[in-house]
Amino acid sequence: MPRVAVVGCGHWGKNHVRNHAEIGSLAAVHDPSGDVANAMSSTYGVPAVGLDEALTSPDIDAVVISAPAVSHGELARQALLAGKHVFVEKPLALDVTTAEELCELSESRGLTLMVGHLLQYHPAFQRLREVVHSGRLGRVQYLYSNRLNLGKIRREENILWSFAPHDVSMILALVGAEPDGVFAVASRYLHAEIADVTTTHLSFPGGEHAHVFVSWLHPVKEQRLVLVCDRGMAVFDDSEPWERKVVLYEHQIEWRETMPEPVRAEGEPLAVEEEEPLRAECLHFVDCVRTGARPRTDGYEGLRVLKVLQRAQRSMDQPYGSREVVAPPPARPAAPPGVFVHESAYVDEPSAIGEGTKIWHFSHVLPGTTIGRRCVLGQNVMAGPDVTIGDDCKIQNNVSLFTGVVLEDGVFCGPSAVFTNVLNPRARVDRKSEFRETRVGEGASIGANATIVCGNTIGPYSFVAAGAVVTTDVPAHALMVGVPARRVGWVSHEGELLGDDLRCPRTGRRYAEVGPDELREVHDVEEAHA
Repeated sequence: MPRVAVVGCGHWGKNHVRNHAEIGSLAAVHDPSGDVANAMSSTYGVPAVGLDEALTSPDIDAVVISAPAVSHGELARQALLAGKHVFVEKPLALDVTTAEELCELSESRGLTLMVGHLLQYHPAFQRLREVVHSGRLGRVQYLYSNRLNLGKIRREENILWSFAPHDVSMILALVGAEPDGVFAVASRYLHAEIADVTTTHLSFPGGEHAHVFVSWLHPVKEQRLVLVCDRGMAVFDDSEPWERKVVLYEHQIEWRETMPEPVRAEGEPLAVEEEEPLRAECLHFVDCVRTGARPRTDGYEGLRVLKVLQRAQRSMDQPYGSREVVAPPPARPAAPPGVFVHESAYVDEPSAIGEGTKIWHFSHVLPGTTIGRRCVLGQNVMAGPDVTIGDDCKIQNNVSLFTGVVLEDGVFCGPSAVFTNVLNPRARVDRKSEFRETRVGEGASIGANATIVCGNTIGPYSFVAAGAVVTTDVPAHALMVGVPARRVGWVSHEGELLGDDLRCPRTGRRYAEVGPDELREVHDVEEAHA
């Protein structure tokens, strides 16, 4: 079980302390108020520690940050730099640049970064999302969300940043896209510069619309999300008892003599399993730290929400009566579900990219390219057109994969590795009809600055050393070095150099030479000596 320190044990942080204590992951607490920290320490039997100790102790694997929003970005940065997995309450930061830096820092260090968008873990919202994505209600048309209450009034952030992140997160999840237009108005009653009431309107590339109304100056508490689709409607009302938190209304609109008439249906409450959303959120964080899985509300989901909030804030800050929709840069196609494409990278259509793949800065995927699952394309990688990349491939910075290149599953390409697609290129001679296929077999590794001349096949699990120039086919498991490359040994499935006994020093796998340039794995002593 990962060991978690909660940083900030106040109004909301105390609930993180309680839940992590109940699930057995609480290791320490920290709060600027010594009295608060000591009270939590006494109640739950864990030490109260200073911030430095929480971030540097080898006995702590992860930190939960439930501090004022203005400190989220800096505390998360310090924790990631200290090698800790991080859960940070919403918002991830107060500016997009900081949030982007946190996402990149967590990725580069292989650390979990999760954002506390609590309602994504609410069983009722998860049930609603399942129904919407099943298509039962048809195409989403518009949504509106009201989050209203009397208090808790803040001074370090306005109502938009305090209440709206929850609703924006839910709306983006249901629509499945980022808005191409954001328009917001604010009213300020208690302080000249801090908004108490805001209304934000979102428009999406697919024609969907949404608005979010939030206020901490409202006589009654209301937490309601309404969803209108072309074959039905739904209401998620968190103030209702569990058996009525989500109700479907399969109303229809019928056209009679060119006039639309509503056909009402009875509301259908959906069965929802009762569970504290924060407990589910804490369990999800602990599980992601333990397994390395990507959180449902990871740093990039937090970044998408933050971009909407920042655009809404810019709209609110314009002089009243002269507001316009705050348009983003030219629309970019949304990345497929489960795929990360950095905002500086480009993916041309048609392309197919598998779930879990990441495409980093300044990379370009050209049309007709297929990329498998869980691949990583580093900075300034070009792939295509018509390139095939299998699952679990890692392509380091400054690699170009031209037409005719096929990477099977699990291939590693080191920085600045070079692939060609014609043997004798000339700037003034069109040789597109002479492109030759280059196939790199499963599990093979190509070192930095190596060159693979087109028309050759790189055998499975072979290893091409840095700077080598491959001019012929490469046998499976061969270790190739030099210019031109020649075989100087054999490597195992795990990339370990095999000695005279042809046994992998890492795993103990045994191999045998079955021809002048052919190696295969064997499974018993007699077969090894055959």
